[in-house]
Amino acid sequence: MVRIETLLNSWKSVREDAAQAVEDLPANELDYKPLADVMSFREIAGHILQAGYGLTGLLLDGTENMAVPEFRQMIGKHVAELPAVNDTSSLAKELRASFEKRSGQLASQPAEFWSHEITRFDGVKATRLEMLQMIKEHELTHRAQLFMFLRMKNIVPPTTRRRLAQQAKA
Repeated sequence: MVRIETLLNSWKSVREDAAQAVEDLPANELDYKPLADVMSFREIAGHILQAGYGLTGLLLDGTENMAVPEFRQMIGKHVAELPAVNDTSSLAKELRASFEKRSGQLASQPAEFWSHEITRFDGVKATRLEMLQMIKEHELTHRAQLFMFLRMKNIVPPTTRRRLAQQAKA
């Protein structure tokens, strides 16, 4: 069984790496995208921020069914709480701050909250804990995109830097 504390600690690592990736990118490269029809680095980082905050907001609101036509308006209510972020420093700061706020709110929920079944935005039935795991996996996917963009700019991603530092100590 997955425990909420374990999931939140794991997600915190993913979020910290995403924030660090934002800080690692030169500020003048924030709108970089390797192809015209993909999101820019800024858009991906913003999506991580907004999706994580919005979806967890819906969980905390007690939303039972996210597979509804008004889903965008529902999630938008939470996204609207976030401050505008336009530069690498403020974006990284808000990625960290919004996670800290939400993780505290999520950690305080009782066990029965997490075992309650809801309908995700894709129509799949899942417990709230399974939905939170999906939110983390979604962010992990986009963190990988940020890392790929860093690599395209000859910047070593944070996870690789940590691994190389550990190998150097050994």
